[in-house]
Amino acid sequence: MFRALRHGNRIYSRSTPGTKPPALQAKLKDFWLVSIDIHWVREDSQLAALCAEWSRLPFIALDTEFMRVDTFYPIAGLVQVSDGHGAWLIDPLTIGNWQPFAALLAAPAVMKVLHSCSEDLEVLQRLTGSVPQPLFDTQLAAAYLNLGFSMGYSRLVEQVLGVELPKGETRSDWLQRPLSEMQVRYAAEDVQHLAELYLALEPKLSADKRAWLLEDTAELVNNLCRAIDPDELYREAKLAWKLNRQQLGVLRVITAWREREARRRNVPRNRILRENTLWPIARFQPKDLVALARIEDMHPRTVRQDGETLLAMIRQAAEAPVESWPESVPAPLPLEAGTLLKKLRAVGQREAERLELAPELLLRRKTLEGLVKTGFPQGPYHLPESLRGWRREQLGQALLDVLESAE
Repeated sequence: MFRALRHGNRIYSRSTPGTKPPALQAKLKDFWLVSIDIHWVREDSQLAALCAEWSRLPFIALDTEFMRVDTFYPIAGLVQVSDGHGAWLIDPLTIGNWQPFAALLAAPAVMKVLHSCSEDLEVLQRLTGSVPQPLFDTQLAAAYLNLGFSMGYSRLVEQVLGVELPKGETRSDWLQRPLSEMQVRYAAEDVQHLAELYLALEPKLSADKRAWLLEDTAELVNNLCRAIDPDELYREAKLAWKLNRQQLGVLRVITAWREREARRRNVPRNRILRENTLWPIARFQPKDLVALARIEDMHPRTVRQDGETLLAMIRQAAEAPVESWPESVPAPLPLEAGTLLKKLRAVGQREAERLELAPELLLRRKTLEGLVKTGFPQGPYHLPESLRGWRREQLGQALLDVLESAE
């Protein structure tokens, strides 16, 4: 079991050998020690000065703690930074000027290191108006080194650094002040070991794999910065392909309304309208509150608060002219396509073994299905837009060769 003790602004644990402070020698007699210098950042001037220092470093490790239980947007509770020699805990409840930190995030000479970064990117963008670039994701690095795909942070730290991290603070209240000693320890440990992970993993990447990793993280950032059109979200709704064009028109309207209202009210989407109600509303198009209330999984609160609004939208969309109806959503691939998909996955498996990286990293399921949909069952096939960059270069022709032989 991982154990650690706190003394002053340092945390002492068993992770690596170290020198015992005299005041703790008795308590820590049986421990190997590592100390983490922990610094709170609560003033704008302090943050600006640190950002000037960090901008001269080759890399910084970044982590965030946030709350998102009853809100659409994440609420930042803590931003952690480490250069490998200490942990800085930036308090977003007291910082008012994030411009220096936003500039640091965008500084091209400083590598920003995160783990499984999608949510952290959203938190940082919401908080600072900027996103980390360039970006090194240690979860992706592990996959490129064939250590495992989509590895959790604790498992990766244990496997690479031999450190067992404390558990139990992930879901705690990060907006409370003061934070508990366990929360402080958890936050400091996470970002400190993240820096250590980078120093351990980055040198093991070949030049090609490093470039591919940075290509992937740049795509993550671009996707985050790309505005989501609420009017296009209906295409992702469950069973949308089963609806006719008139019904899709209703689905498009209520799905877009749900998205916009969730943002405006800053509440989760399901608080506006539950996911499982979207398809039956579009399919059956209730005409009164009684019929709306009978929709499976419909929350009574939704009927009370927004029932009349929903009925008006349903009626208006249902009566829209034919030329305004959206095009049909393509159906999923039939079971007969399974054999072809298996052959394509085998191509990815062979290439992954040759490149010594996690197979799941090479070919995404949606990309394979998108490829097959371009011509199934008779062909001809063409590479989908989602197969891009180094994956297209490494695999594109081999995949087309398999499909051509199947025609």
